Amino acid sequence: MHFWLQKYVPNRGLLLDNYTSAKTQLLFYRNRGCIKRMATKVSNFSDLIQRVTASCLLHPLAGNRPDDISVQRSGSDSDSEEERYETKQEQDGFDEEEESKDWEAANKDEPSNERILEMEMLMGEVFDAVSAMKRAYVSLQQSHSPWDPDKMRVADVVVVAELRKLGVLRERFRRTVGGDGGGRGRWRLGSLTLREVVAPYEASLEELNKEVKAKQVEVDNLREKLKTATSFNSSGGRSKGKSKRRVSCTTQVAAAPAPAPEQFEATMNLVTEASKSFTSLLLSLMRSAHWDIAAAVRSIEAASSNATASADSVVGKNHSKYALESYVNRKIFQGFDHETFYMDGSLSSLLHPDQHRRDSFTQYRDMKAMDPVELLSILPTCSFGKFCFKKYLAIVHPKMEESLFGDLEQRRQVLDGHHPRSQFYSEFLGFSKAVWLLHLLAFSLDPLPSHFEANPGAEFHSQYMESVSKISCNNGAGNAYASMVVSFPVSPGFKLGNGSIIKARVYLVPKNGF
Repeated sequence: MHFWLQKYVPNRGLLLDNYTSAKTQLLFYRNRGCIKRMATKVSNFSDLIQRVTASCLLHPLAGNRPDDISVQRSGSDSDSEEERYETKQEQDGFDEEEESKDWEAANKDEPSNERILEMEMLMGEVFDAVSAMKRAYVSLQQSHSPWDPDKMRVADVVVVAELRKLGVLRERFRRTVGGDGGGRGRWRLGSLTLREVVAPYEASLEELNKEVKAKQVEVDNLREKLKTATSFNSSGGRSKGKSKRRVSCTTQVAAAPAPAPEQFEATMNLVTEASKSFTSLLLSLMRSAHWDIAAAVRSIEAASSNATASADSVVGKNHSKYALESYVNRKIFQGFDHETFYMDGSLSSLLHPDQHRRDSFTQYRDMKAMDPVELLSILPTCSFGKFCFKKYLAIVHPKMEESLFGDLEQRRQVLDGHHPRSQFYSEFLGFSKAVWLLHLLAFSLDPLPSHFEANPGAEFHSQYMESVSKISCNNGAGNAYASMVVSFPVSPGFKLGNGSIIKARVYLVPKNGF
């Protein structure tokens, strides 16, 4: 073969150039990703010639010549270059495989970017949920002062929802940390850090649980009061079923102490104090609204005497409060002699007098220690609530309310069956409660106290009357009162079954000035 090369290929350098060019093309195609396609074309004639030529150069048949040695070296260098390239390709493949194995092993030890992102999102949701829970708890606290049951229920639902959301996030975190054995050790430090962050909120949660238990005790107490207050609502209707229920409830208190006339006298004193307090507030509001107090007094005097208003009033300048108190008492005591203030046509006190007396005294004892605002917030339409509705509309005229408060908002609430939460209405409820207790106590006594009032123009009788203003006397008290007559009654009087008398309060004027 070497002879053939010498004979037919005289210029062996050209052959080597062609061979080198072929090798360069082969490397070029391999670098372009065509190695597999070129390997499949073994039957190509040019490729075959190149392989034979390379074999002849590496293994000559004749003795070695200097020229042959150079050719052999060149062939060996070219062939070693090809072998080095293939070895490099195999080594690169091995390195890639080892790198892949090392990357997978590293992923087992270190969290991936996706997992880190997931944990960051989870932590963000945790802090958002905790912030929302804090806001909800603040709203729950604000709903307690002033007491707002509707707002309290809404805030309570929001707090519970946020606590449940925190529980869901905790379970998600546990699943994320414990779901993969490879990452459990790596994430353990983060778990401890998160626990340290959540620990204060868990302590707050424990405090909330304690407060919930305390509120539960308060709710139980309110339920007991509600059971007691239902007796007020039952007195509104007089069906057979309700009568049976009242009998079953009151038979248990048959051994309770009976009402005494002294209790009635003490309750009447409370009515007088409440009447003075409410009248003072009403008079101050009228003065703030720039009312003509003298004209208002003349109108009250005319209503008391059933005559037209005169141009001059007999009431002193500093005695306007007595005229206003007379107006308020006349309105609120109207219907006192009926068992329900004529709010319905009940005749239970006549059909079942003993039972009705026991029921009235039971309601008196239950309601005596109760706050009227609290009672009406639970049972706004009970018998006492209806009494407050009726008397407020009778005492406070629409024009009066609009003049005093600038609108009719309180009246609209009353007409809608609600009780306004204002200072004026709260003072009115205190006055109404005192009168309602006096009424319950009156219908629990046997015999029923007799109710009387002094008529305008009547002579003064010290046994039945009490003057609200001091009378200056020069010739003795007897002569001074003898010359006085009643201008208008301020509050009614009562004669009790034991013979004791609660004097009627009156405003006196001289006979010649009446």
